[in-house]
Amino acid sequence: MTREIRSWLSDMDGVLVHEGTALPGAAEFVTALRDGDRPFLVLTNNSIFTPRDLAARLRASGIDIPERAIWTSALATAQFLTDQMPGGSAYTIGEAGLTTALYEAGYTLTSSSPDFVVLGETRTYSFEAITQAIRLIQGGARFIATNPDVTGPSAEGDLPATGAVAAMISAATGRQPYFVGKPNPMMIRSALNRIDAHSETTVMVGDRMDTDVVAGIEAGLRTFLVLSGSTRREDVERFPFRPNEILDSVADLVARV
Repeated sequence: MTREIRSWLSDMDGVLVHEGTALPGAAEFVTALRDGDRPFLVLTNNSIFTPRDLAARLRASGIDIPERAIWTSALATAQFLTDQMPGGSAYTIGEAGLTTALYEAGYTLTSSSPDFVVLGETRTYSFEAITQAIRLIQGGARFIATNPDVTGPSAEGDLPATGAVAAMISAATGRQPYFVGKPNPMMIRSALNRIDAHSETTVMVGDRMDTDVVAGIEAGLRTFLVLSGSTRREDVERFPFRPNEILDSVADLVARV
């Protein structure tokens, strides 16, 4: 029996946009969600930008999404830390998306005996900042990372991302980080809580098996894989799990909202 779909979670890159350009059907899909008053969130492991920044970038591509409907790994990390230790302190490596989320969650950002070292994504990783993080973790700070992605895209090719830098810090400290972003189903569950949705009536739309689909499955959601991003149909057979449906793009979902 097919479950009713009342709420929607969607990945951003590879589902709605690719390098700043809207993908086919993305604008219509979001318009259908808004016109139908469907609870939804757009999820991204990118911790560089604030929801306001991302909403502006999406509008520039022709997709109108309010900032309150964007859930980043930085926001999920801030929520996780607040649940773990309200009003704590953190030394951060990252950009405005991460520092703003932690600040608004009531965290003190400091390099003096912080409770946590929080590693996010930045295009300008500093050797000095990484060294400081290593020493603070060696001194007892807990190690948190926004997401495990090892590379990020750029016009010139892949860039080292959070997961790659986390591996460097782990090699130096012997401490593994706790990754909050996808594929951790915690990011999905925190998104569900944000829109007061239930897993049994929510779907996860993504373009990657190893992050979007597996996180949705582990959180108890139906999963739709779209082939407009990094995954090809033949790639699905390499994984020991499957999405509920495989679609060419979100254009195929507009009529089902």
